[in-house]
Amino acid sequence: MILEGKTLAARLRAPLQERAEAVRLKLGRPITLCAVGSADDYAAYVYLKKEVQAAEKLGVQCRMHPVGNDTSVSEFLDLLQKSSEDENVDAILVARPLPPALAESGFARFIAPEKDIDGMSAQAAGNLFLCKTWQDVQALPTFLPCTALAVIRLLDEYGIDPQGMETAVIGRSSTVGRPLAHLLSCRNATVKTCHSFTRDLGRSLQGAQLICCAAGQPELLRADYVCPGAVVIDIATNLDARGRLCGDAQTQALLDKGCLVSPVPGGVGPITLACLLENIILSGERKS
Repeated sequence: MILEGKTLAARLRAPLQERAEAVRLKLGRPITLCAVGSADDYAAYVYLKKEVQAAEKLGVQCRMHPVGNDTSVSEFLDLLQKSSEDENVDAILVARPLPPALAESGFARFIAPEKDIDGMSAQAAGNLFLCKTWQDVQALPTFLPCTALAVIRLLDEYGIDPQGMETAVIGRSSTVGRPLAHLLSCRNATVKTCHSFTRDLGRSLQGAQLICCAAGQPELLRADYVCPGAVVIDIATNLDARGRLCGDAQTQALLDKGCLVSPVPGGVGPITLACLLENIILSGERKS
């Protein structure tokens, strides 16, 4: 069974334009997004532009700030600091990957937590990891990483309750793998984290009823690693040998095995964008 995300994403996005207009009327100005990304990474910058265009269609005012290999760390951090202090900026989004010097600058600490719509700051991450229950998560004053949240919403859409499920998360990035593992723990799943140093991935996945894969390696998740009927959430976006977008999982082989699989494209991706747009609107609502 395919776990497609487009239907849920459309439903999440449906009320956002009206909510954005309500904020505009209360604030006397549109919600404003500061979007920063590397113009030297063509694919990532094109995707950032698509996110910005989607926000603009809702009535959000967007400020695009391209950075690159020639951008100094001080310029980059100054941009984030000024945007954080600007009362007319409601939301800040920093797209990754960034040039190495900027990525290693500790930039997240320069983003005001109340404007950090993708949960990158130490305060947002710390708040999340202090949570034990889903009720704790729902009460957070800061934002959740959008991709991790999108996975939870996809599971809820199909009535898949992770409580008590033997669960594996492949990938341990600070943006997806680690926050997702913790969110699943807050939903009472029993979670194992696998990564590039996992010696025998197939053995590690034995008995896993729910597998979330975000490693960025095509064909990494082989069908023979997975139990029949397991739920597989494919989060990664890669290019296969023919230059086509794909995830980490052998999708068709897993479907043939009776698994429930989210596709790439059309699975987690559209929901992630919807969650991002929702967070932008929420950043304005919290000020109005």
